[in-house]
Amino acid sequence: MAAVDPRQVIDESNMSTRQWIVIVLMVLLNALDGFDVLSSAFAAPGISAEWGIPRAELGIVLSAELVGMGFGSVLLGGMADRWGRKPAMLFCLAVMASGMFLASFAAEVWTLTCWRFLTGLGIGGMLAAINAVTAETSSRTGRSLAMALMVIGYPLGAVVGGIVAQQWLLVHYDWRAVFDFGGFVTVIMIPLIIFLVPETPAYYAARRPKGALEKVNRSLRALRLPQIEALPAEAVVGSKPKVMDILSKPGLRKVTLLLAFGYMCHTITFYYILKWAVQIVADFGYSQPEAASVLTIANVGGAVGGGIFGFLMKKWGIKAPTVVMLLLSSVAVAAFGIQKETLWGWQMATFATGFFTNAAIVGYYAAFALGFPAYARATGTGVVLGVGRLGAAGSPILAGYLFNLLGNDQLTVVSIIMALGSIFATILLLLLPMRDGDAEHAKG
Repeated sequence: MAAVDPRQVIDESNMSTRQWIVIVLMVLLNALDGFDVLSSAFAAPGISAEWGIPRAELGIVLSAELVGMGFGSVLLGGMADRWGRKPAMLFCLAVMASGMFLASFAAEVWTLTCWRFLTGLGIGGMLAAINAVTAETSSRTGRSLAMALMVIGYPLGAVVGGIVAQQWLLVHYDWRAVFDFGGFVTVIMIPLIIFLVPETPAYYAARRPKGALEKVNRSLRALRLPQIEALPAEAVVGSKPKVMDILSKPGLRKVTLLLAFGYMCHTITFYYILKWAVQIVADFGYSQPEAASVLTIANVGGAVGGGIFGFLMKKWGIKAPTVVMLLLSSVAVAAFGIQKETLWGWQMATFATGFFTNAAIVGYYAAFALGFPAYARATGTGVVLGVGRLGAAGSPILAGYLFNLLGNDQLTVVSIIMALGSIFATILLLLLPMRDGDAEHAKG
């Protein structure tokens, strides 16, 4: 019997309709993550008005799910390598739904902070799992586009959620309705994943559970791809993925550290706009729906930028386009608020920041998928995202502290300081060796 690696089958086959259905569902899951993360930003003006909390304290609320995402990426991200991508996604959806519904019942800051942290735990684990599923379900020629589509799901979810919040929830209800809506949509995704997303053949090939060949072929059939007669004898059985696996091997260690700290630096810049834009614009005298509109526009920019960037990666690779986007991110964020006299000026500023910052995020996610081997892809991605969330969680807190220290009227100075994160990320990315994790692992 001819032994064939199922990953080779997927790499060399044309993308089937069933594969694209899985990719679309990964896009929707990331869209759900995008709305769930930014739901606190949409609700921020209402929370601030009802509870009368200062910016520094509001910054803690806005950071809660980001801190949870950091822990979730590390603690739950590895679950996708141990138990499978599909069980991990279902568990994370249950955690996210619980956190969203409970947040709507919060009556004071610290209770809300706890439930937002719980939501973040689920989101963190989910991001690691869907990154692995997207990479392992797409062919070699379709992977760049699939990864880009998956990543732009995040701002698309925020766009749709922003429109819903701006035009409906914040008009007819209070801020609690934002969390209820997020919880309801999260629950809807559970049966879709159960019935439409198979476990990835790459997971079975890397982990080799009992009946691995039968399970691999069942997944290949579900994806409408050719089945195999036998798994190659030299395929890696793989030990249980651990954090130390990606830190003990010199090549993987360098990739892990440069990706983790580079991504962390960029998220400081990225989440400054996503978490503070609505509150900043509201403080300039605009209504809650008007303020929410700038975040919606920011995510429209993110979706457009991410989509275009997918084609740039296909032509020029990952590294060079990402470096350019990081540099343009820093310029756009540093210039945030210059045209603050009109709502249109705010919207164009946030469109530009969203376009460049999210394009760079697409580049990072593509680098995660390329740099880690299948047996530890979710673990490696989870660790990188976990470290990166330190920047995401610290971003709104740091910005809140700077506003308190320098004054709310020093928007330009604060924006320039927050833009430095993308500059540091650029330096670290330039040091990153672009390597294929699976190919390197096969070499031993």
